Amino acid sequence: MEKIHHIIKRVEEGSIARELEIEPGDELISINGSKVTDVFDYHYLLNEEYVELLIRKPDGEEWELEIEKEYEEDLGIVFENEFMDNYRSCSNRCIFCFIDQMPPGMRETLYFKDDDSRLSFLQGNYVTLTNMSETDMDRIIRYHLEPINISVHTTDPELRCRMLHNRFAGDICEKIQRLYEAGIQMNGQIVLCKGINDGRELDRTIGKLAEFMPLMNSVSVVPVGLTRYREGLYHLEPFEREDAKRVLEQIHSWQEKLYKDKKNHFVHCSDEWYILAGEEFPEEERYDGYPQLENGVGMLRLLESEIKESLENRAGNEKTRKISAATGELPYEFLKKYIIMIQKKYPNVRVQIYPVKNKFFGEKITVSGLIVGQDIKEQLTGKELGETLLLPCNMLREGERVFLDDMTVQQLQDGLGVPVRIVGERGEDFVRAVLGEEPDGKEARRQNYEQTDCSHCGQTQCGEIHTF
Repeated sequence: MEKIHHIIKRVEEGSIARELEIEPGDELISINGSKVTDVFDYHYLLNEEYVELLIRKPDGEEWELEIEKEYEEDLGIVFENEFMDNYRSCSNRCIFCFIDQMPPGMRETLYFKDDDSRLSFLQGNYVTLTNMSETDMDRIIRYHLEPINISVHTTDPELRCRMLHNRFAGDICEKIQRLYEAGIQMNGQIVLCKGINDGRELDRTIGKLAEFMPLMNSVSVVPVGLTRYREGLYHLEPFEREDAKRVLEQIHSWQEKLYKDKKNHFVHCSDEWYILAGEEFPEEERYDGYPQLENGVGMLRLLESEIKESLENRAGNEKTRKISAATGELPYEFLKKYIIMIQKKYPNVRVQIYPVKNKFFGEKITVSGLIVGQDIKEQLTGKELGETLLLPCNMLREGERVFLDDMTVQQLQDGLGVPVRIVGERGEDFVRAVLGEEPDGKEARRQNYEQTDCSHCGQTQCGEIHTF
């Protein structure tokens, strides 16, 4: 296997590493005499109050550094490869995998399927555990790495092998049991496929996972996403309104039972189910602190709460402003509602909201995070856009101003002839953007659609994508 060199990219100001004259270009060789395999080893070995580093300078000179510090205090080092190892690609061929439904000709990283358990801790990914060896399990237990987010889908061994198209995928309950016995916190995910793992099978899966409470903190149920690029793939049917109503009734029944017994609602439906069924979102208390936001569970409920909180601290005024915003068809009606909330205090602020049909992936894909630049440009050309066009940050690649189809924000601005402002995910970000105020510097985002190179800057996930 290729040897990974842990080359230092940056040293933080005022850090221990800066005091020791560690510099960009230096290479970390070992900590306390132990080889560093990946970022888990690095952080685990650094936890002690006394550590010894072996650093190799670019000219080959080696420095042995003895460090006394606070327990778990960081050294302030950023590596060129912040994962400090190669990603592990997915060994499954899931019948619902979104990456298999990508159109040809896109950038290479969008076709990379990861299923690396280490990314579950670093970036919050959901992983199937099919790539985990005994050594991997031992390290998770030894380092007590948690929570681990698990793509379960079904607990029936035979059905799980079929859904993941992997004959080794049937031991999921045994692996969960081992993590449970070691005291490891977990979260679960079920991608629901019509006629396959829904109905009675969903009941069996939820019932089995509930046996691992409270260490299994939560389970999300999300509908399979189907693009127009499914030729030659397993035939899957989309969920309709009546299907969504049945799923909600089923999940709500489990929530009532489990909350009565365990004081935790445990299993949650993603926002798509409520929108498809035409039902109101649950009250905020039902989300148990939003443990599954990255799966689209409660994102719109939380956004509404944050907008209300932001507006409570504002007196309002007669500010005049005329702007536009674009989003996916799924959150469109909710965005209109949020604009009306803002206009109650700022009546002269006018916002024209445009729902963008996803012609690129197919019109069954309605989330904003999969809208591409060319669809926005085509559908908004000639429209009244005002002084600024607002777009949610989850349309863009992490750390770059580029859409999934490689169109840049600058190209979109030039094509539409209007400035584009990218809006963070918090309610405060949204209110500030609508009112034309500067960001407060606290913007945060989640992203699920592409491989990244760092351990703290986004998400990558094999399977379903739920970015609103």
